[in-house]
Amino acid sequence: MRIALLQINTTPGDLAGNAQRIIEGATRARKLNADLVVSTELALMGYLPRDLLLSAGFVRHGREMLAQIAGATAGGPAVLVGVATPNDADSGRPLFNSAVLLEDGRVGPAFHKTLLPTYDVFDEDRYFEPAAGPQVLDWHGRRLGISICEDVWNDRNFWQRRRYQRDPIETLVAAGAQAILNLSASPFWVGKQLLREDMLSHMARRHSLPLVAVNQVGGNDDLLFDGRSCAFDGAGRMFARARGFEEDLVVVDLDLGAGSIAEDDFTTEAEIWNALVMGVRDYARKTHFARALVGLSGGIDSALTAAIASQALGPANVLGVLMPSVYSSRGSVDDSLELAGNLGIRTMTLPITGIMQTYDAVLAEPFCGLPRDVTEENIQSRIRGNLLMALSNKFGSLLLTTGNKSELAVGYCTLYGDMDGGLAVIADLPKMMVYRVARWRNQRQHDIPDNILTKPPSAELRPDQTDQDSLPPYELLDQILELHVEQSQSAEEIVATGFAEADVERVLRLVRNAEFKRKQAAPVLKVTSRAFGTGWRMPIARGDG
Repeated sequence: MRIALLQINTTPGDLAGNAQRIIEGATRARKLNADLVVSTELALMGYLPRDLLLSAGFVRHGREMLAQIAGATAGGPAVLVGVATPNDADSGRPLFNSAVLLEDGRVGPAFHKTLLPTYDVFDEDRYFEPAAGPQVLDWHGRRLGISICEDVWNDRNFWQRRRYQRDPIETLVAAGAQAILNLSASPFWVGKQLLREDMLSHMARRHSLPLVAVNQVGGNDDLLFDGRSCAFDGAGRMFARARGFEEDLVVVDLDLGAGSIAEDDFTTEAEIWNALVMGVRDYARKTHFARALVGLSGGIDSALTAAIASQALGPANVLGVLMPSVYSSRGSVDDSLELAGNLGIRTMTLPITGIMQTYDAVLAEPFCGLPRDVTEENIQSRIRGNLLMALSNKFGSLLLTTGNKSELAVGYCTLYGDMDGGLAVIADLPKMMVYRVARWRNQRQHDIPDNILTKPPSAELRPDQTDQDSLPPYELLDQILELHVEQSQSAEEIVATGFAEADVERVLRLVRNAEFKRKQAAPVLKVTSRAFGTGWRMPIARGDG
């Protein structure tokens, strides 16, 4: 049996565009003599469709599009399409998360997802009813177990603690499945693919069955999908893997255990770079922006953001904006211009000293007798934010924010200032990881000036300012944040690992106090296991626990 792994980049709500991708993939698979094409999870709807699923018209249109796909693929291989289907029962959620078989120009049976995640970025129990029993397709003398994404993430022998009582794969095996097919839209985070391959290999080996997993690729809002669809034989040997961060179609022979394995780079820095470039490119394309602009400060964060944008959109489509003040060093301006020259992007310089003086004059009376403090620093940031938003509006360009995860965690950022923009590109990268990715990039293409990598980080909002005037050293800060944000450890647990209690209490207090800022932040491209985005659901008004 020859199965085509149809790894496509879908867009939520774009039924016509997603259908066309499925049809084109099936056409290619036909030329490669595939017997069956397997798409990704909810491929027709685009994943995550979120509350689009609450629209009965949207779901009905999806069902109508299935018939069109069936007609367009008639005469070729059968196609298993991920789609939302109605639950016709008089109780339960209104929909199923399904895989529907299209064959010989007809819409065939539907197979439903069993496990509906509600953790991190997921909220599937909001929309879907779980499958009631084993989802088995008897097809051309084969008994194929159909599973959807989360259904393969609950093996009792692989996980120390399982989320669910049921294991759909065990149920499929007990029902006589001879192979497992899995339609996935599994969001990316660094290192996840190697874990995924280990888990799927274990499962195939445990049940002595071949297993095929087709994963979505592309960026949708804050979520990134790395693709890397793969296939395993009954001994757990991986014999096929599609490309990472690109659309792909791989045909595998299930009987022979034959296919191709794409080259890949699983180093942390490479995964982050590839994911963020894809994320910026897709966010711009799917929100209909051809150009982007970045405020260039001469610091590492704006430098890496500009480098990612240049790679994603092309240097001609990126504008770097310099906004020097009386506190900006000559070196920062020169570094920004050198960076822009290396990247090949255009620049514009808008000095803000005069605007700052106007603010000082207007506020002189109400501020009379009060010392200068963070208020005046925030005004500078908001002046810059206003200018960038004006350019974004006038030129129809996507403004990319440049803050990192460390800053966003502790609130070292200004609402309506440096937080302005439509997409937060590196806001899931801790500060030290920003340096790591920048150095990795420079080893391949030396675009970021060495001075940017070596000088102390500074917002340059007052004389001789450095970030460490207001924050713990980033090496320390990032370690505490990793334990608290990504591993959900309490202050007591973090202190028990060896950190000073005063440092931990200070950092966690800053995290709590900055929650209102994060609620108003631009979408954050997710590359870690827990980002400040869809999956972060903390209250603003809260006690200290």
